[in-house]
Amino acid sequence: MKIKNQLFTGDCKEVMRELPDSSISACITDPPYNYEFIGHRWNAAEIQRRVSRVQGSKTLVKNIPYGSGLAGGVRNARWYERVRQNILDYEQWCYEWSVELFRVCKEGAVVAAFNSTRTMAHLQVAMERAGFYARDCIVYRRPSGIPKGLNLQAKLERKGVDGSENWVGWHSCLRNEWEAIVVVQKPLVNNYVETLLKNGIGLFHTINEDGSFQSNILENIPRDEREQENVHCTVKPLALMEKLVQMIVPASSEHLILDPFAGSGTTLVAAKKLGCSYVGIEIVPEYVEIARTRLNELIPPSVRKNVSNVSPRTPLLWHEDTF
Repeated sequence: MKIKNQLFTGDCKEVMRELPDSSISACITDPPYNYEFIGHRWNAAEIQRRVSRVQGSKTLVKNIPYGSGLAGGVRNARWYERVRQNILDYEQWCYEWSVELFRVCKEGAVVAAFNSTRTMAHLQVAMERAGFYARDCIVYRRPSGIPKGLNLQAKLERKGVDGSENWVGWHSCLRNEWEAIVVVQKPLVNNYVETLLKNGIGLFHTINEDGSFQSNILENIPRDEREQENVHCTVKPLALMEKLVQMIVPASSEHLILDPFAGSGTTLVAAKKLGCSYVGIEIVPEYVEIARTRLNELIPPSVRKNVSNVSPRTPLLWHEDTF
């Protein structure tokens, strides 16, 4: 099965079963978070339905798929049981695809997986159960954070409660302006040097352009100019994914970077731009088409005509050794 520089449509648990053992040098991915997981379809129509419910409303966060059933309602025992069961189901699901990911990774391969601040621990535990070793948690500080949650003073004032002014500044949550990137690694071949000599991976590139030492906080990442044209609801900046690629794997076409939740293809585009090979898996056909378009935009004009007649269902995408 040819996997180098390919993009597959399907469930990553099923597709990864077809990938060969120890073939992946690194994995950078943005899997669905737990609020996307609970009992809903993962397709563009469902996500657009939920996003459209808040467009034009007073809701401040409009790019997150609403309707998960985890927000609102009475916080009674049944509510907490439902939330807890969702977490357990989510962790089990993460474990199931992590088992396949562990198998296909080379020894020393680093995995960087995005998650919410609430459930990053559950993702890490699931990946550790699958065999990975926890290395770090990178903080991706977004350009802005939006306050959300219950404003107690305003709520009490609307209810006509005396002394509501005494509760100014009390809210149900903090302003969230960062996302977690869980960093785990497949065990080494005895040590870092032996792993490097065998697989060419296993360490982090830590020197920035200004000579400073890279920290585990990534900030001041610019947004993509064309971000609004991308219908994917949680697209990450290309500069961010490029930074992660540069940090965890040397630039070489011999290194294959996997994204089992490829979405609109930002990880794949970053890998291709930096001279690495890639393999992507995405369950939503609409997103696969977006990813294919973005990847094809990187094709030099001299060879673009050679792929103009390729079927949109063909998984093979352009690479220097294709033609």
